[in-house]
Amino acid sequence: QLQLVESGGATVQPGGSLRLSCAASEVILGYYAIGWFRQAPGREREELSCIAPADGETYYLDSAKGRFTISRDNGKNTVYLEMNRLEPEDTGIYYCAATRLLAMTVRDICSTEKFDNWGQGTQVTVSS
Repeated sequence: QLQLVESGGATVQPGGSLRLSCAASEVILGYYAIGWFRQAPGREREELSCIAPADGETYYLDSAKGRFTISRDNGKNTVYLEMNRLEPEDTGIYYCAATRLLAMTVRDICSTEKFDNWGQGTQVTVSS
């Protein structure tokens, strides 16, 4: 079974940067779409970014566009989320997740309900 482990969360000042990692226990390329999600206290979990299984097409939440970048190291079976110009509103638990749905566009698949393999989450706090 697929296992996902997030790492890289920390406390940073507004305007700072972080790089989160999502390490998978098996091959991702061609098999799994990977998404990054965020949940803040009192809020619903929201999709931030997803990457397609084969061609690596990406999708971003509007508030993440231009600040966040999702990427994949196929050799390491690891997906990254580079976050820049962080704001206090970015504070929350960040999760990565995987789904084997392959016949959908990355835009259509990037929704919490589509994913069924989840990591444990990593805390990101943006505060001065």
